[in-house]
Amino acid sequence: MNSDFTIAVHSLVYLANLPEHMASSEAIAHNVTTNPARIRKVMSTLRKKGMVKTKEGMRGGYLLSCDPKNITLADVYHTVSYGTLQPNWCTGDPDDTCPISSNTQVVMDHIFNKAEDCYELYLSQFTVASVLDKIKTYS
Repeated sequence: MNSDFTIAVHSLVYLANLPEHMASSEAIAHNVTTNPARIRKVMSTLRKKGMVKTKEGMRGGYLLSCDPKNITLADVYHTVSYGTLQPNWCTGDPDDTCPISSNTQVVMDHIFNKAEDCYELYLSQFTVASVLDKIKTYS
């Protein structure tokens, strides 16, 4: 799995904590402790799915475009990271006559697909608002 999911959740929670206020990619990047260009890439994906809106220019930035209670972590995961549980590397040789070499990847693909479905189902229990609430209990 890559870190885009964590960056996206952190960014959305940060924006949820600033209702009705814009935050620049620099401000979000400072809070997340990553590069503003990386924030812009992740936020662009979230914008395309309607989770955030943007305003360009000097006083521009990002703003949540919907209620944080309506954004599940499953929505975020599906938007920025779906398919990343499965490694890019493939094992075996599908043309090999050995059943282990030719079939292991097919079985592993099935396992990773089911794991992804279970993970997404688990994440659907949490919203951006519930994450913000949990964070505030640690303060």
